[in-house]
Amino acid sequence: MTTDDVVVDVSQDWVLACDVQRRFMQGLGRTSDSVDYSARCRQVRALGGDCYDFMPLTNDRLALVVGDASGKGVAAALMIASVQSSLRTAALFTGNDPAALLKIVNLQAYASSLADRYATVFYGVFDGATCTLRYVNAGHTPPIVLRRNGSIDTLEMGGAPIGMFPDSSYEGGVVQLDPGDLVLTYTDGVIEAENQSGEEWGVQGLLNATAAWARQGNENAEHLVRYDLQLDGRLLQRVPDG
Repeated sequence: MTTDDVVVDVSQDWVLACDVQRRFMQGLGRTSDSVDYSARCRQVRALGGDCYDFMPLTNDRLALVVGDASGKGVAAALMIASVQSSLRTAALFTGNDPAALLKIVNLQAYASSLADRYATVFYGVFDGATCTLRYVNAGHTPPIVLRRNGSIDTLEMGGAPIGMFPDSSYEGGVVQLDPGDLVLTYTDGVIEAENQSGEEWGVQGLLNATAAWARQGNENAEHLVRYDLQLDGRLLQRVPDG
C-alpha cells in the first residue's frame, strides 16, 4: 500500500444494499377469491441474482415474476435489481401483454447492462375472471403446473434471456388453470442444490417434496413455501447461487 492509497469502509453500504434487496422480495403469502400465492428467496451470499415479485394489475389480474441474473454477488444483484425495476415500470403501461412487456424490458437491459450480462425471467399474468395464466419465459427454468388430476405441464413458451440480444422477440403462452391446480416457479439454485453425497435435488426432488406437502392435506401456498424451506434446511448441504 502506498501513501496515496485510501482505505474506504464500505460495510455500511453493503448492509444498505442487502436491505434494499430484501425489501424488493419481502415474504408474501396472500389469498384472494381466485388465487393463493406465496414466495421466498434465500441467497447463499448476502447479495445475489435471484428475484421474485407479485404485482396486482387492473381487472382482477395478478402479475408474477421470477428471475435469475447471470453471475454471482454484487454484479448479479445489480443486474437483477435493474431488470426488476424495469419490469415494475413497464407493468404500469403494458402489464397485461407479457410478450410486449419483455421486449421493452429486454431493450432497456441490453442498453444499460455490461457485456455478457443477462437474466432469465419468467413473467406471467393470472386473470382471476377467466382463471387463465398468460406468460412469457425468457430462458428461465420452466415453471411446473401440477394439475389436480395428477398430470403435469411445463411453461416454456418465450424467447432468449433478458439483455442477451438487443432485438429479441418473445412468444407468449396461455394455460388454463382449474381449482386446485398448482404452479411452481423456481430458480436453478433450488434444483441444483446438493445433499451430503453430492447428489442434486433436481426437479424430481422438488416434485417429491410437493407431493409430500399435498399428502398433509394443506392447500395453503404459504405453508408449501415454508415446508420446502424447512426441508431444504434439513437435507441440503449447499445451494449454488445463480
